[in-house]
Amino acid sequence: MGYDVTRFQGDVDEDLLCPICGGVLEEPVQAPRCEHAFCGACIAQWFSQQQTCPVDRSAVTVAHLGPVPRIMHNMLSKLRIACDNAAFGCDAVVRLDGLTSHLSDCEHNPRRRRRRQGEQGDGLEGPREELPARHCLPHLRALVQQQQARLAQLERASADHALQLAEQKRAIQQLKAHLAPDLQGGPGEPRGEAGEEVLRWVSSLQPARVTRWGGMISTPDAGLQAAMERSLLDSGCPAPVVGELIQNAHERSWPQGLATLETRQTNRRCYKNYVAKRIPGRQAVVVMACENRHMGEGMVREPGLVMIFSHGVEEM
Repeated sequence: MGYDVTRFQGDVDEDLLCPICGGVLEEPVQAPRCEHAFCGACIAQWFSQQQTCPVDRSAVTVAHLGPVPRIMHNMLSKLRIACDNAAFGCDAVVRLDGLTSHLSDCEHNPRRRRRRQGEQGDGLEGPREELPARHCLPHLRALVQQQQARLAQLERASADHALQLAEQKRAIQQLKAHLAPDLQGGPGEPRGEAGEEVLRWVSSLQPARVTRWGGMISTPDAGLQAAMERSLLDSGCPAPVVGELIQNAHERSWPQGLATLETRQTNRRCYKNYVAKRIPGRQAVVVMACENRHMGEGMVREPGLVMIFSHGVEEM
């Protein structure tokens, strides 16, 4: 199982998260064809049930797995993680590749043998949990204080996050208003009754926020594409546009900025600028070109892109 993402200092790149457990990759391995990476233990457990990739359902077995690229291994090594013994008073934050070394010497490790001072000063040694209960009270008080401080910090962060979401919604509305004249008649934009039908459909969809860009399915199979096609038609998408959107659901039709795993890793921090709409009932969004001119030709394609995810799509 992966490392709990809340233990890490700063933001963690979505591509470093395991699509199975959602934690930071631990002892990662990679499927060579689709390039999806998983925790070694997670994918082994998955293979006990079925021999497919958990993300895109392509055929894969243990024999196909290999090490992740050096760039991903280096990115993981440089992450800074809180000590496993934080609950016992250790406030150390170390590089992930130095965690094992730190744990072997951590003075807060409850299994580490310590000198035990009894009322007569017997000086015996034993595991920390075998110390008399009276010596644990100061530690428990400190732990309660730490948890109370952490709760207050989380409450402040939640309030800040709500403000950020409100600001993002206002920015999206302002951007739509700014682009409205172009949407009605700019070069290459939909015109006439057909164009108005597309714009009405786009406006009817709910704005979406993607929380797990690393769960993007870049090579959906025929069955998954057919399901997306039905959902688009059911949502009111004009039939002539559906075929083009479904064709653009596969990475072979994506623009240059999304064409390969390397370019997607490089450009991932730009994804938050996409104006994305939720495809009803699906872990998928549609990124229409008419709403994303600000992204540039390298990040969008006419008439738009369908991005499918294994998880992590929320309505705003």
